[in-house]
Amino acid sequence: MDIPSFNRVTIDLKALQHNYRLLQKKSKDAAFLAMVKADAYGHGMLECARALESSGCQIFGVAELREAILLRRSGIRGSIFAMIGFDSAAAPAFVNYDITPIVYDQESMEALSTSAVQAKKVIQVHLKVDTGMSRLGISLSEIDTMLDAVTQLPGLELGGIASHFPCADDTQSDVTETNFSLFQQFMEKTAAYPKIVYHIANSGGTLYFSQTSCDMVRCGIALYGYYPDGRTPDNPGELLPVMSFTTKVLQVKELPKGAGVSYGHTYITERPTKIAVLPVGYEDGYSRKLSNCGEVLIRGIRAPILGRVCMNLCMVDVTEITGVEAGDEVVLLGSQGNESITADELARLCGTISYEILCMIGNNNQRAFN
Repeated sequence: MDIPSFNRVTIDLKALQHNYRLLQKKSKDAAFLAMVKADAYGHGMLECARALESSGCQIFGVAELREAILLRRSGIRGSIFAMIGFDSAAAPAFVNYDITPIVYDQESMEALSTSAVQAKKVIQVHLKVDTGMSRLGISLSEIDTMLDAVTQLPGLELGGIASHFPCADDTQSDVTETNFSLFQQFMEKTAAYPKIVYHIANSGGTLYFSQTSCDMVRCGIALYGYYPDGRTPDNPGELLPVMSFTTKVLQVKELPKGAGVSYGHTYITERPTKIAVLPVGYEDGYSRKLSNCGEVLIRGIRAPILGRVCMNLCMVDVTEITGVEAGDEVVLLGSQGNESITADELARLCGTISYEILCMIGNNNQRAFN
C-alpha cells in the first residue's frame, strides 16, 4: 500500500532506457558501463538497474561494495564494478558475489588473492591510475610495481586499466586531451597483457571527446537526462530528464501590502499579494538556497518563491495566476504546459550541480516508477 504524501518524485524508466540507447550509440563499439551509484543519482538503484538490464545493459558501476552486493542480491546478472576501494576484510565478498574490484594498492590485491585462492577461483582486478584527477589511483612511476604484484599474486588476473576525467565537461579546456595522453602512456606500459579493458570516458568523455571511448565508457549523469556541462540540448529529444518532482497547494491566502513572509521576513510584500502555501521544504531536498529566487509551475505558469524555504513548507506568489486553489498540482522539477524547470536551473540558483540536486530530491522523497 502506498504511504500518503503530498510530494511525489516520479522516475520515468522509459526515458532512462531512451538515454541508454542514445549514449550506447554515441559510444560506438565500446562496451557500456551504467553508473548506478548513489542510489542511481537519487533515481532508485535497483529499479534503474533492472530497467537498464532489460534494455540490454550488462555492466554496472557503483561506488561501494555495499551497493554492489545489493545489486547482486536483487538479481542483477551482469558485471558489477565497485569503484572506490574496500576494506581488506571485505575481500571475500568480491569472490562470493562475483564483483569486479577497482584496486590501487598492494594490500587490497593481497587480500583479494587470499580470498580467491581459498575459493579456488580467479578474480579479475582493474587497476586505477591517476591521470590528473589527483584522487584515487597510482602514478605512472608506480605501474611496473603494481603489474608485478598482479602477476605474482595467485588467484588474480589483470582485467583492466581505469582512470577518470576531471574536466571532460569543459569542451574549451585542453585538460582532457592532456589526461588522455597520459592514459595512453599507461596503455603502452600494459600493452603486453592480454584482454585488458581500458576505460576512462565518463559522460563528458562519451559525449564530447569520442576519441577517449577506448574499450568501455562509464556514463552516469547523462543516463539520467542531464549534460555534464549543464547545457540545454539543441534537440529536446536528445537526452530526456528521468526525474520529476511535484507537490500540491495546501492553502491560498491574501496578504496586504507590507506583510512579512516566512522566517526572518526576508521578503516584504510590495502590493496586495496572493500566496500559495506548499508542503515542501529542505527536509524534502528542496534547498533553502532557493529562498526568494526559485520558481515553481502552477497551471503552467511560473510562480516565484517568497521568503525563506522552511523545513516542510514554502510560499509562492500566485497573484498573477488565475484560479489557483488548494489541491492544485505544483511542479518543482519537470514540465507543466509549455514550461519546464530542470535540475540545471535549480543547481544554478543553489550554486551547485545537477548531480547534487537529483540526489537531494530523489533520496528524500517517496518515488514512483513508470
